[in-house]
Amino acid sequence: MEFASEKKREILSSIARNDGHGEHSPYFDGWKAYDRNPFHPTQNPDGVIQLGLAENQLSFDLIEEWIKNNPTASICTPAGVGKFKDVANFQDYHGLTKFRQAVAKFMGRVRRGKATFDPNRVVMSGGATGASETLIFCLADPGDAFLVPSPYYPAFDRDIRWRTGVRLIPVPCNSSNNFQVTLAQMESAYTKAIEANINVKGVILTNPSNPLGTTLSKETLTSLLSFTFKKNLHMVCDEIYSATVFNSPAFTSISEVMQETECNPDLVHIIYSLSKDLGLPGFRVGIIYSYNDQVVNCARKMSSFGLVSSQSQHLLASMLSDEVFVEKFLEESSRRLAKRHSRFVEGLKHEGIHCLEGNAGLFFWMDLHHLLKEPTHDAEMELWRVIIKDVKLNVSPGSSFHCMEPGFFRVCFANMDDHTVEVALKRIKELVSKGNGSGDAKKHGRKRNLSLNFTSRKCDESLMSPHQRMSPHSPVPQSPLVRART
Repeated sequence: MEFASEKKREILSSIARNDGHGEHSPYFDGWKAYDRNPFHPTQNPDGVIQLGLAENQLSFDLIEEWIKNNPTASICTPAGVGKFKDVANFQDYHGLTKFRQAVAKFMGRVRRGKATFDPNRVVMSGGATGASETLIFCLADPGDAFLVPSPYYPAFDRDIRWRTGVRLIPVPCNSSNNFQVTLAQMESAYTKAIEANINVKGVILTNPSNPLGTTLSKETLTSLLSFTFKKNLHMVCDEIYSATVFNSPAFTSISEVMQETECNPDLVHIIYSLSKDLGLPGFRVGIIYSYNDQVVNCARKMSSFGLVSSQSQHLLASMLSDEVFVEKFLEESSRRLAKRHSRFVEGLKHEGIHCLEGNAGLFFWMDLHHLLKEPTHDAEMELWRVIIKDVKLNVSPGSSFHCMEPGFFRVCFANMDDHTVEVALKRIKELVSKGNGSGDAKKHGRKRNLSLNFTSRKCDESLMSPHQRMSPHSPVPQSPLVRART
């Protein structure tokens, strides 16, 4: 009888039971639709084209060429195997000295020498996802909050909130000034949070912005850094797209601004990665750079849970130390990104589709509000479902980025070849020509029963290809969990 009256005990932890990971958000639902029916120019030409993956695949040939010309950089070649024992042996969480030195130098080069970085402050982590979470573990306790200008990267809700227990408070930005955050907006969000008895620990900025594809001005960074200083708040800057700038204005890092602005360096921290700038997400290189000694020490200890392999460190240390290669890569990558961005945006402009003027990143912010039946997020989701199922393009809806204005979509442009770009543009043209409004799109959708229910754990079976092919870039290969930073 005693046992029967006892409260039922949960077998699993609260983290295992909750839905804080966010894998059921529209952002990741689009991935699942693509994974079940991935486009291939010959094997599956009617499949879904992946425009939701922020990968830089335009300059792989430059890296491949360097590897061929530098066989000693890898311990897996006859020329480099002599270093195998040294690299394969256990390395502590400080990482290889030459790797930290090379990363620090590369970060300075990307910022055009306007800031220098101390290798002893470079802390490794398993990608920017691990770096972000580790840093937040060092800065805040469960229930604390950070202010984040929106629209912002959807997986912040996973990377920063899920296991740390912190809160993210969106600071709504709007199209009237191209979604640029203002000091007034930040102050308003802070005041409301304090009035609600929320303990605000800091501000998180993404610069260049994901999803906007724009950079923050020096003036904006200065005003926000001054704001955090006066409020005694942490300033966390995610700068993982800093070398993807392909047009003016140039990128300005918080590391440059803090040299000219009254601030507390102990409250300034940078998240960096080689996933976007070099196009190496599979290497899982995330970096925490903090000006706070305690944060550096704590983060380094915590990095034991997500280190970068010694083999990757060894290779990248050699690559990043090659100044001639680095200069060539950064210049050529920027040129190729600019060309691809222009082709996509101009192609959409020809169809009457406006995009936010961008200068950085691997994506652009597309405005389809004129295709909505009504100016609501429900109408946005309805249009998104038609785009996924009927047009077969995986674009990410603005609402998944916490955008307050319906009708915006993030489109990634650097993860495909030129042929796929033309196919995608053709499909968008067909969407517009079907009625230039989601009223017609909706009617077409009802006729073909295009409703998708992404709230359940299973995607609409009609999205699957006949052979149920899984993409090699799948974030959910044989698993309901999604991959890291996209």
